[in-house]
Amino acid sequence: MTLETTEFGRTGIQVTRLGYGAMELRKIPENEADNILNLVLDSGINFIDTSIDYGASEELIGKYISHRRSEYFLASKCGCPLGSLKEHVFTRDNIIDGINQSLKRMKTDYLDLVQLHASPSKEVIERDDVITTLLDMKKEGKVRYIGSSSILPSLADLVGMGIFDAFQIPYSALNREHEQWITKTLMSGSGTIIRGGVSKGTSVGADNQVNLSAEWKHFWQANLEDLMDEGESPTAFVLRFTLSHPNLNTTIVGTKHSGHLKENIRSSNKGILSQQIYEEAKKRLGDIGIAPK
Repeated sequence: MTLETTEFGRTGIQVTRLGYGAMELRKIPENEADNILNLVLDSGINFIDTSIDYGASEELIGKYISHRRSEYFLASKCGCPLGSLKEHVFTRDNIIDGINQSLKRMKTDYLDLVQLHASPSKEVIERDDVITTLLDMKKEGKVRYIGSSSILPSLADLVGMGIFDAFQIPYSALNREHEQWITKTLMSGSGTIIRGGVSKGTSVGADNQVNLSAEWKHFWQANLEDLMDEGESPTAFVLRFTLSHPNLNTTIVGTKHSGHLKENIRSSNKGILSQQIYEEAKKRLGDIGIAPK
């Protein structure tokens, strides 16, 4: 079954609504990284997101799937710590050096998307003349599109600038703060990339809540398990909730386990929640204070 695709903002490019976040690659042996990266592509996922500061993630992408470069839209980050830097810095030199390093690591001539990492403010972007640097990289053909990984309040300011092709935004059923901003971002013409689409932590079950992250405790507090299909896991339900947002272009779900990847693909292929279940889930979440801001 072919994964659903959507047009990525105003780029005209079709991306799979289920993408892959490559941060988890830094935690596994190389042979496992090889297997999961090729499984991602073999499964039809065509959007891969990584970063300079995700350990060996970029090198592993370059080593194991650079020969399949035409099969995927490649997004990375810039402004990340390089050399002796210990924090994100958005100077011209650091951005350019980071992009060149990413190109070398991933054995590619271009990044489809480079995103400002760590949600810099509009003031920082203007102070360091970041847009000029990014546009220069586009002119050189090293970058096709520019974006930012942002949260409120910076997100609102950056969407208003009207210059970015895409935004990466945190969102799930259990973290709905940016729910309305996904719509506002897409309506502005920018692509929407959702991170945290299956939330953080584990979803082992109500009887083991002591091991759950703060976000996952909301799942049980809202009694969302009552809305799951028979045999469906909480993680699968939350992923389908995320995919049910009509203005999501892609959600980058990271995993280091092939079994989890296959479950994510099955959940995506199952389709979005019915309107009735979707609205009921939002109501139950709202009743315990998990709502958009």
